[in-house]
Amino acid sequence: MCSLAFASSKVSGVRVWSGPDNTRIVLDLSAAVEFSHFNLSQPNRLVLDLKNSQMATKLSEVELSGNLVKKLRPSTPKAKQDYRLVVELNQAVNPTIFSLKPTGNYGHRLVIDLPDKAGKEQTQKQQQQISKVKKQQQLAGNRDIIIAIDAGHGGEDPGAIGRRKTYEKNVTLAIAKRVQRLINQELGLKAVLIRQGDYFVNLNKRSQIARKNKADFLVSIHADGFTSSQPKGASVWVVSTRRAKSEVGRHLEEHEAESDLLGGVGEVMGSVENDAHLNFALIDMQMDYSMNTAYEVASKVLGELGRVTSLHKKRPEHASLAVLRSPDIPSILVEAGFITNLNEEKLLNSGNHQERIAQAVVKGIKTHYRNKPLAGTLYAQTYGVRKHTVQKGESLSVLAARYNTSVAGLKKANKLSSNTLRIGQVLTIPNS
Repeated sequence: MCSLAFASSKVSGVRVWSGPDNTRIVLDLSAAVEFSHFNLSQPNRLVLDLKNSQMATKLSEVELSGNLVKKLRPSTPKAKQDYRLVVELNQAVNPTIFSLKPTGNYGHRLVIDLPDKAGKEQTQKQQQQISKVKKQQQLAGNRDIIIAIDAGHGGEDPGAIGRRKTYEKNVTLAIAKRVQRLINQELGLKAVLIRQGDYFVNLNKRSQIARKNKADFLVSIHADGFTSSQPKGASVWVVSTRRAKSEVGRHLEEHEAESDLLGGVGEVMGSVENDAHLNFALIDMQMDYSMNTAYEVASKVLGELGRVTSLHKKRPEHASLAVLRSPDIPSILVEAGFITNLNEEKLLNSGNHQERIAQAVVKGIKTHYRNKPLAGTLYAQTYGVRKHTVQKGESLSVLAARYNTSVAGLKKANKLSSNTLRIGQVLTIPNS
């Protein structure tokens, strides 16, 4: 009987990332390590034993994130050659611990995922309150159109890295928060951020978060990277059922697969909510709507981006990316520029340029939904086709004043050659 042999390993780095409902601790290792763990209570602690290992970084200098982890400290291991790490906690946890092989710029890692029960309960309460408000709005027929904004990468996954060491994950979050602010300034639109800080969200879970928030549309913000510094310009991507044709598209798909590995989740976290029990015919219809809507919005966003920055392609491009594949939520992915291009890296670091990119994205989305407002929304009341049945004593000037439009607009919308109206006549009221 043989057993796996593990080389001596050094822990060269420790990082802590905090999300809304979990905290992640990542140990950078010089080699794969055999490990075991157990929990202690009163006070709550997680004890992790690393076989044949030593700590090569100062735990006191590790920046803690969130409220779950109180302290990281060493303790006396059972065997002299081992290392024991104690994680002091503010609540009892059931951790998920797994190792990751080297990928990208990362070597061996050990990942400790700690579910934050208090944070999850707070998130659920917020979701319940949001659902309650939305139901009230739906009954009144004036609900907001919900736009989910996904800042690409995050946490362990930096995304593309520029020559000036600009991380894509930081640029995308900065632009996403600007998009959120601009959308929330628009009456009838409401923004939801998929991630609000520097932590990784599983690629498939991003659409699920949008779905839980009843999102009508999802826009994912990225900053392109490539193997050379020549490519430049913004682009907008929509879903494809086939592999991307362009070299940049294939690089994007490969980069997404690497991101999943860097984030360190995938199958390890177990299955999530399964929406597969939907009627296939319904999915087909929904997918057609989602793809058509996504392409229309992508075209409008691309047009607006062309006014504020150079474009890599003048038409929406297609790729098979996880964040675009939701059949029930139209989704686009915006590449704000190439972070691997020195000039565009400088621009993407500029707050003014980030604001212009955000404005272009929001304007494209607003234009689409003003032209095609969703039923039951405030946008439909404001921008949708309105009808009026003429009553006794009403004239074009009276109706123009009532609906905040003009007599000329009413005549044009209804193809009227005179100002004369008849009782019972149905008029189309143009948008003001």
